[in-house]
Amino acid sequence: MGAFDAQLVPAVDGVAYGLLLFVVAAGLSLAFGTAGVLNLAHGTLYAVGAYTGAELSDGTWGGLVLGLVAGTAAACAAGALLSAATAPLARRGHLDQALLTFGLALIGGNLLVEGFGADEMPVRIPDALDTSVDLLGHRYPAYRLGFIVMAVVLAAAGTWVLTRTRAGAAVRAAADDPEMLATTGLSPRVVHTGVLAAAGALAGAAGVLGAPIIGPGPGTGDTVLMLSLVVVVLGGLRSLWATLVAAIGVGEVQTLGVSVAPDWAPYLLFAAMAVVLILRSGRGLAEPHGPEHDADPPPDPAERLRRRLAQVPWPWRGMRAARLAKAAAAGGTGAGRAATAVRAAGPLLALVVVLAVLPTMLDAYALSLAGYALALGLLAVSVTVVTGYAGLPTLGQTAPFAVGAYTTAKLAENDWTVGPVQVVISAAVAAAFCVVTGPAVIRARGTTVLMITVAVGELTAIAIGQWKSVTGGTDGLAGFPSTQAFWGGEPLFEELAIYQYAAVVVVCVVAVALVLLRSPAGKLLTGSREAEERMRASGHPVTRYLLLAYVGAGALAGAGGSLLIAVQSYVSPADVGFEIAALALLAAVIGGITSVIGALVGAGLIVYTRDWLAGSWPGHGPLLLGVLFVAAVYLLPRGLAGLVSGAPRVVAADGEDDGAAAGRLPAPRSPGDAEPPDPPEPAEAGPSARARKGTT
Repeated sequence: MGAFDAQLVPAVDGVAYGLLLFVVAAGLSLAFGTAGVLNLAHGTLYAVGAYTGAELSDGTWGGLVLGLVAGTAAACAAGALLSAATAPLARRGHLDQALLTFGLALIGGNLLVEGFGADEMPVRIPDALDTSVDLLGHRYPAYRLGFIVMAVVLAAAGTWVLTRTRAGAAVRAAADDPEMLATTGLSPRVVHTGVLAAAGALAGAAGVLGAPIIGPGPGTGDTVLMLSLVVVVLGGLRSLWATLVAAIGVGEVQTLGVSVAPDWAPYLLFAAMAVVLILRSGRGLAEPHGPEHDADPPPDPAERLRRRLAQVPWPWRGMRAARLAKAAAAGGTGAGRAATAVRAAGPLLALVVVLAVLPTMLDAYALSLAGYALALGLLAVSVTVVTGYAGLPTLGQTAPFAVGAYTTAKLAENDWTVGPVQVVISAAVAAAFCVVTGPAVIRARGTTVLMITVAVGELTAIAIGQWKSVTGGTDGLAGFPSTQAFWGGEPLFEELAIYQYAAVVVVCVVAVALVLLRSPAGKLLTGSREAEERMRASGHPVTRYLLLAYVGAGALAGAGGSLLIAVQSYVSPADVGFEIAALALLAAVIGGITSVIGALVGAGLIVYTRDWLAGSWPGHGPLLLGVLFVAAVYLLPRGLAGLVSGAPRVVAADGEDDGAAAGRLPAPRSPGDAEPPDPPEPAEAGPSARARKGTT
């Protein structure tokens, strides 16, 4: 009885916490499973309710009820607006939705902080609930017991609506067969809007009722979102009861687990999430039907604008068409091959020129930002390889990035300060890390692989925070000797010298990456993304190709992590967290998801927005980043590479990549896709085979 007695209060706390997460996760599951929206702004909807309820709370029952009504209504309205924002992306997949909703979350979070302050808000509850009651010999807060009752009632009411009412039948029909629903006279689009509004209402109600438990503050929405994602993954999308069990389990880990096993509890949630995803990866998360199956998808204003601009008879279009025709006619000649080689090297040469000119235009602070942008750019290039070329959307490349950064920091602490040595060793250690984690990642597809990489990234960040003797924990590592550009060189202290070192490393690493991606191996990787089943049927070891790509991308990220240490001489978990992973993915999308140089440009634009522009508008960095997320998703569906390439490039037999695919987000790959393109020749294919078949 002694052990039970000691853990009773944490166990009951876990039930209350779990029921709170269940209400939030039920809305998240509803949005994804029925409306088909991967909503990374769901935590912000919770925060809307929490802040509203806290603002209206005055210690009376009337204040509590008013806060509940107002907070629920505000989050419901925000959910309806979210439906309108995501509707134009119905045919563009979950990766665009994730980026858009993450940007909206940044905007919403910044606006909430501006409106309610950066400090955690106190919540005043009625006196009858602001007391403690006897619970098996223990004093326990009355509000938490009351919340358990309210959450059970809310969950029961939601289950009844979904299973016993016409509205619930329409929601289930929208998830299972939207075409059949449309024949009954109900618009799937209206149901889509209603579902997201209801999901927002659930999050808002949970925020109001849960504010005394998880007080409204700047990081509240992020915490609730990550835990709710874990609940949805563990419980699945098909059963509210499974979601309830998973939510209570997560709540117990967060309270009872921390009390019983504080060293292991932080790992349990994301480890369980990763294991469940890996076991399900054969069939993946149940990909929802959302509005992308409507016969009449909602209009995309940005797409209409792009089409109108495309119809304008710009004077340079005729010149470009003539140049392309001339290149096609000369493609088989020696002069044509030389011209193609020059065009292939053009982006890299342009990068060299820009990097060489920048120091003449920037001051010391701006140069330091440029150096950081180059480190982030290598991380974005690794995302380009995994997402754009291998077709595996990722939000976890910060894991090998962190491995490379901390490896370089430890090398510097032991007086291994020569830059090239640090980069090579860090890249090798990061690649070895990806050899270990790669088999779990490459077997999944679509949304499942995205969530697995999130779990890998979060587990790595948790390990960094916990392993204080090696990583310094949340305080990070600092005070180690500065990097030397070469053997016997002076330590890099001046901003110009650090920038020049970073620029040389980036050019060398990017050159190697471009050579490999444009080689026959790179074509095999592209073929694996576009026609996996045919590649397997023709005898290609697709799994091996994907693993090699993932490991190579890990080496790129590790080199970027090493560069991060050289640039800022400090590293902490905040430098390698989920937000950095999202920024790296955004950089790849801005540049064009298959454009290596574009990823570097995207990283530069992000750092300019977050650190330079935000300096002119202090406290609004997240808002500016959020606007950049939204603008990139709406206005650059093919990235900057798509703007530059315009029409598809003429493809010669020597391996120049196809511009039509540049910047396009890869659709989730699944076996049996209808009519995929022809795969490359089997592994023995050499130059002669490529000359026969052309580029894959």
